[in-house]
Amino acid sequence: MAEVKKTNPMRILEARGIPYGVSHYEVDEDALDAETAARKLGVEPARVFKTIVMRTDQNEICVFCVPADSEVNLKKARAAAGSKEIAPVKPAELLGLTGYIRGGCSPLGMKKRFRTFIDETAILHETVYVSAGIRGTQLVLDPGSLLEASSAVYADLTL
Repeated sequence: MAEVKKTNPMRILEARGIPYGVSHYEVDEDALDAETAARKLGVEPARVFKTIVMRTDQNEICVFCVPADSEVNLKKARAAAGSKEIAPVKPAELLGLTGYIRGGCSPLGMKKRFRTFIDETAILHETVYVSAGIRGTQLVLDPGSLLEASSAVYADLTL
C-alpha cells in the first residue's frame, strides 16, 4: 500500500497528539460536493462536514463546517459571527485566502487563523469526516478533537 501523503491538517493533528483516521475516494472533477464524497466513502452525509468560507460586512473571513446534506443558514451564520451581512467568498478567492482549493478545503491548517464554527449536529456522531486539505482525502476524527484542533465553537448553523 502506498504511503499516505501528509497534509498540513494531518501534521497539525499529529503535533497536538490528536488521533485521526484517513479515508480516500476517487475524485470526479465534475462532482466536488460533499454529498458525492459521502456517497463514495459509503458514509451517511450527516457525518461528512463541508467547509464553507464566508466574508462578513466587516470584511472578516469566517469558516463554517456543516454536514454534507445541509446548507449554511445565512441568518444563523450572521448570528454566530455577530455580523449584519455575510456571504460565501468567491471560488477564485479560496486558494489565496486559505491555501486550499474547492473540494479540498479543510478547517485545519489554513494560511491564517479564521474564526471557525462547526454545526452543533457534529456532537451527535462518534466520528465526523472533514477534508484533509486535498481532494479525495478525508480526515476521520471525533467532533471534540475537530473542535479543539480548529479552535472552533459549536453553533446552530443549518435549517
